[in-house]
Amino acid sequence: MRTISGLVLFLTIVVLTSCKDKPDQKPTPPPMKKKEVVYQVFTRLFGNTNTTNKPWGTIEENGVGKFADFSEKALAEIKDLGVTHIWYTGVPHHAVIRDYTDYGISNDDPDVVKGRAGSPYAVKDYYNVNPDLATDPSKRLEEFKQLIQRTHDAGLKVIIDIVPNHVARNYEGRTNPEGVEDFGASDDTSKEYDVNNNFYYIPGEAFKVPEWQDGYLPLGGDENRLADSKFEEVPAKWTGNGSRLAQPHFNDWYETVKINYGVRPDGTKDFEELPDTYGQKDYKAHYGFWKDKTLPDSWHKFKDITQYWLDFGVDGFRFDMAEMVPVEFWSYLNSNIKMKNPDAFLLAEVYNPSLYRDYIHQGKMDYLYDKVELYDSIKHIMKGYGWTDHIPVVQKGMADIEHHMLHFLENHDEQRIASPDFVGDAELAKPAMVVSATISTSPTMIYFGQEVGEPGAEDAGFGKPTRTSIFDYIGVPHHQRWVNNNKFDGGQLSEEEKNLRDFYKRLLNFTINSEALMGEYREIHFYNKDNTEGYDHRVLSYVRWSENEKLIVLSNFDEHKSYSFDFKIPGDVIAKWQLTDDDYPISEKLYGEIEKKLSVSNGQGHIQLELEPLQSYIFKVEE
Repeated sequence: MRTISGLVLFLTIVVLTSCKDKPDQKPTPPPMKKKEVVYQVFTRLFGNTNTTNKPWGTIEENGVGKFADFSEKALAEIKDLGVTHIWYTGVPHHAVIRDYTDYGISNDDPDVVKGRAGSPYAVKDYYNVNPDLATDPSKRLEEFKQLIQRTHDAGLKVIIDIVPNHVARNYEGRTNPEGVEDFGASDDTSKEYDVNNNFYYIPGEAFKVPEWQDGYLPLGGDENRLADSKFEEVPAKWTGNGSRLAQPHFNDWYETVKINYGVRPDGTKDFEELPDTYGQKDYKAHYGFWKDKTLPDSWHKFKDITQYWLDFGVDGFRFDMAEMVPVEFWSYLNSNIKMKNPDAFLLAEVYNPSLYRDYIHQGKMDYLYDKVELYDSIKHIMKGYGWTDHIPVVQKGMADIEHHMLHFLENHDEQRIASPDFVGDAELAKPAMVVSATISTSPTMIYFGQEVGEPGAEDAGFGKPTRTSIFDYIGVPHHQRWVNNNKFDGGQLSEEEKNLRDFYKRLLNFTINSEALMGEYREIHFYNKDNTEGYDHRVLSYVRWSENEKLIVLSNFDEHKSYSFDFKIPGDVIAKWQLTDDDYPISEKLYGEIEKKLSVSNGQGHIQLELEPLQSYIFKVEE
């Protein structure tokens, strides 16, 4: 969850450990033997087979996916794609418009809900799940429990969202476990700030709904008795992105309120800081550090929430906008999570590269989005104006934390690759996907529908096309053709779409079974630029190896240009691989249709290659 407007405001209340240059330390050894692949799926959209796609359409008009749609067959097909973890996006009970009062759920006000279906990042009840997703809303927790079991039975692990920076404006925990007090229930609302208040307040002022812009009306102007440009909140609370205005801006996260972690309005801390030396310590030491400390109430509340979901069977969490929350809190939360489940998968949304190492070492995150460095670089190359030269530079700069930087080309925040505003053609992602999935030891993530070229072209209501809507009920056409009326066999896909999915399946399955991709990396791009006639900045190459596997990866990012050259493996790589002057057969691991040899002479490797537009090779040296 991100927005351009309003982010500056939160800086005054987020105090993080000092931003340092890369620490003088060895890279963190990978904690796993093989690569991991996360399949992000927007849960309410996955199984929806309705194709009406009316802007602002209701469930009855546009349909909605359910937990039950993730059948054994569907999960088996996802697993077979080369996936190890599923991130079920939008599971916690967030604010919705549909009337569920028959199930003991209060109605939500369209004036503080984005879209007809609501934002998954405006959580209303952390101890329950979205009633839209259940076949029987009264048994929604049971149905999610069953989905977790089916997912585990399929050999996959479960990730859900936790959004510690903010909650829905109308937060109401009606299903809290015994002894759990609601957010804000004991707050002193006469104060802007108190260390144990869960929210920040604007005493003496009532909340006002934003002034709508550009013709916007809640629900697209459809009649609703609560859509009256009013929402009762006295006193007003700070908004989720840090706005301190009683009437936030339309571009603020006005549907949410900011959580107080004991950071005063002037930015100073009301809790003990974590010593810098703890960046070198494990989660057990972090757990011990906080165990006897007096901590703000919000810290305990979110710890209890994550412990609840771990007990429920969840295997990990994706943390929304983690950099807007103090890094010390993450040390506390994540060490508590790891004490319960040392293998928990912890992924955080952080966009400031100067903070990466703090959140990894001090905050004990397993993985962060590699958005600003690798994703942005690859996107520029895909669009035609970036040079592949930049990718080895990015990887060198990330060398000490490369394992922790999760790679992706799509997620719910980013434009679909096939949308005109990105590159307009899913085929252009093939070389980028090979590089993203093989250049480091980090996990790879794909977004549902990416593997069949989904363009995100629908006008769903709130927001605009190019991103598949996370706010409204909508069908996802390319993905629906793969779902094929819940057969999950791709029966309606075009040949082009089938071939694209086959490419993803080949690539992802190779990555999760390759030992070398958890081993060493060396770029050979600049060596070939200097020494190979015809090789240029639209091509990228590097080698990956382990004791038992030696790989050569080569990708052509150009959609028009073919290459033919005497590709070279530098002498120092040949020496590390302990290859003598001889010919070595090499097998191509994506499609296996090419027979080539690596010829080593005078200590240098040579491969005569032809490279078609958008073609990639992953060669394994056979000894």
